[in-house]
Amino acid sequence: MKAVVMAGGFGTRIQPLTNSRPKPMLPVVNRPMMENTMMTLRDLGITDFIVLLYFKPEVIQDYFGDGSKFGINITYVIPDDDYGTAGAVKLAQEHIGDDNFIIISGDLVTDFDFQKIFEYHKQKESKLTITLTSVENPLEFGVVIANEEGKIEKFLEKPSWGEVFSDTINTGIYIIEPEILKYIPKGENFDFAKDLFPLLMKEGVELIAGNAEGYWRDVGNPDSYREVHEDIMSGRVDFKMPGQKTKYPDGVLYSDAPYTLDESIEIIGNVVLGKNVSIGKRTKLKNSVISDNVKIGKDCKVSNSVIWENVSIGKGTKIDNAVICNNNVIGRNSKMTAGIILAEGCEIGELVTVEKDVTIWPDKKIEDAAIVSSNVILGSRYRNSIFENGMVVGKSNVELSCEMSSKLAEAFGAQLPVGSSVLIGRDHHKSSRMLKRAFVGGILASGVNVVDLKNIPSSVMRYDLANSSDYVAGIYFKQVREDTTSTVVTFFNDEALKINNDLAKKTEKIYFKESFRRVDFSQIGKVSESHRIEECTNYKKKMEESFQKRLFSCVDCRIAVDMMHGTSCEVFPYVLNELNIGNMIFNNYHDAHRLANFKSMLKHSVEDMQKIVRSLELDAGFLLYPFGQRLDIVCDKGELLSMQDSLLVVLALMDIEAAKEGRKRIFLPTWAPDMIKFDNLDIEYGKYADFKAENLRQYDLIATADGNFAFTEFSLYRDSMYAAVKILEMIIKHDVKLSELVTQTENFYHTQTTITCPQSLKGTMMRKFLEDARGKRSSSDDGVKIWLNETDWILMIPDQYSDHLNLYIQAENESAGQAIYDQYKAKIESWAK
Repeated sequence: MKAVVMAGGFGTRIQPLTNSRPKPMLPVVNRPMMENTMMTLRDLGITDFIVLLYFKPEVIQDYFGDGSKFGINITYVIPDDDYGTAGAVKLAQEHIGDDNFIIISGDLVTDFDFQKIFEYHKQKESKLTITLTSVENPLEFGVVIANEEGKIEKFLEKPSWGEVFSDTINTGIYIIEPEILKYIPKGENFDFAKDLFPLLMKEGVELIAGNAEGYWRDVGNPDSYREVHEDIMSGRVDFKMPGQKTKYPDGVLYSDAPYTLDESIEIIGNVVLGKNVSIGKRTKLKNSVISDNVKIGKDCKVSNSVIWENVSIGKGTKIDNAVICNNNVIGRNSKMTAGIILAEGCEIGELVTVEKDVTIWPDKKIEDAAIVSSNVILGSRYRNSIFENGMVVGKSNVELSCEMSSKLAEAFGAQLPVGSSVLIGRDHHKSSRMLKRAFVGGILASGVNVVDLKNIPSSVMRYDLANSSDYVAGIYFKQVREDTTSTVVTFFNDEALKINNDLAKKTEKIYFKESFRRVDFSQIGKVSESHRIEECTNYKKKMEESFQKRLFSCVDCRIAVDMMHGTSCEVFPYVLNELNIGNMIFNNYHDAHRLANFKSMLKHSVEDMQKIVRSLELDAGFLLYPFGQRLDIVCDKGELLSMQDSLLVVLALMDIEAAKEGRKRIFLPTWAPDMIKFDNLDIEYGKYADFKAENLRQYDLIATADGNFAFTEFSLYRDSMYAAVKILEMIIKHDVKLSELVTQTENFYHTQTTITCPQSLKGTMMRKFLEDARGKRSSSDDGVKIWLNETDWILMIPDQYSDHLNLYIQAENESAGQAIYDQYKAKIESWAK
């Protein structure tokens, strides 16, 4: 058997530790990660290794050479492009020959019994065996489910919590027979999980799963790098410690060379020393790994830390829970006791205090007595991801600083053609203006032109983007409605839809590597400042034409609209006037103070709207949330419709319209109520993610069941202005009242609630819900949905970002719904024990 080692990754998420070395070369207990794995396989008799390289290949080649000094033979394969995981292995086919082989990543730490894995593969007479294990957080891995015979039935690569159907994941360790290579095309980007495995299943080739017991960790970010050392030091990993072993009263010292330490030096727990390490008197070392050529002064305390080579630490310094990279100088009496990541080549002055979870990037100089505060972007964001569903969210001028906004623009601009143009808009807030201006500079530096729309409704900007071939993308800055101290930056493609995960990941990679495209001065982009007149006029004209061509005439109809101080103030009143809709407009001006306390403003707006509609006997009232997406409806009786009733009323109106015009297609999320059946509507329930325009155009209405409606006759995205007029049109055209439609809908129970659940148990909960669903009608398209009878169901989706589970329940009545909740709450509590 041969071994193929995947060692070509960029190590984006573990920056800045990979600033000058590829991730497989990060030291774990003073040895490169991939060396530890390769030596384990060598000891089992594997001597031929094929190492697939890409990022900084010379670092790995210089260290391992031909492998002879390690007792193995190494062949290197360096692709000329990114061919994906399987595509890269295909390039090594001539070196693999007719032998079966193991594929293993160079950036993991494990104590699996590989001999058992080999024997299991042989026993099953498998063509391809995937090694599985259970983890607390399966989001970054491929989730796998197999039957009792070990045959894989389903898998999903890097799911969201709503897609997780098990906590059993693909470790990336495969045993493969050589004939499988014929299924991999040569010279194409081809991935194991996304491409090869589905192809093999389609071709009838059985994929076998083997569950491995023991420790396994993908070292993907600085936290996991720190934690793997903690696990080794505490004995949670069966790890062969290097060098000589010397016992001390309170601990054990492992060292590459013999050391005679001063009697005043304390060794507590497990401590590893490399070569040429100098330790001053009265220093305490606890559960730490210290590499070559490190000098630690007198009276220092170093605990739970990893220190790379060529580091000098001054007298009296305290370090805890730290990763200190190579070639750093730390002045005396400094304090770093709360999780610092110190990248290479830094100079830290004397009496410096570093607060919690700070990352200091390479080649920085910190002055004496400085207090370095926590920075979330460098301390946390890079460990996970910047983008969330095509958006970047952060505290204004703290997490989302001008520097970050500019870098983000340069990274995004690198994905766009030189000389192309983008639209940029914002809301009224001064933070949005500040960050947008910084962003514009970064975009220009990448050679991309900017049309600056300034403050404008996002729906107007998206309309212009979707209906013009002049722009390749759009970016919109706005404040978070519930937290005006935060800004959200949303990125749109040329179809005015949020960018997909692939583009987001490519942008992140450029951002972290800082490999920006800085064009020649003659190619620097230019800014065209728009006064929004043309864009708003085009939007209003198209909207008016959309209704006028259907001969919509609002005779004697009257509505009230609360603009809620949003950016729609400059557009919607004119649309209503042009369509001859009698209207009363409220809060039609910008008020930063009232928007800052949105919950209080919403409460007063609802109360005022209900009184006005009721007392003046208006046809309806609409509350347009800031930024032009969500819509709240007050019916003609002055009652605020719930999200459920708003959706059902709109569906009822669409059903009436479909009866006269022909069947209509609707797309709703999995948690939307489905108790009521509509005779003339074809409703599809699913997960709204990474849709393309051609898919969305198949539907007449796309709703998110929370006040957002997209009528595709006008746009493929949510637009509260168009939705309000469309709803009014259907009311008038079909001579119905909203209050009548509400009373006609059957009364039933539908609710959303949350249950606290730590991140570590989310995968377990998905697995337990799937086990509970056996023998029942169920779905795992988005979370786990279990039908308890023909109408009643519960849907559980782990929250993507916070520590809780989202539960959605539908039942015939409240008592039945409460019983379902009580039943599953008890189950969740028992599963958590």
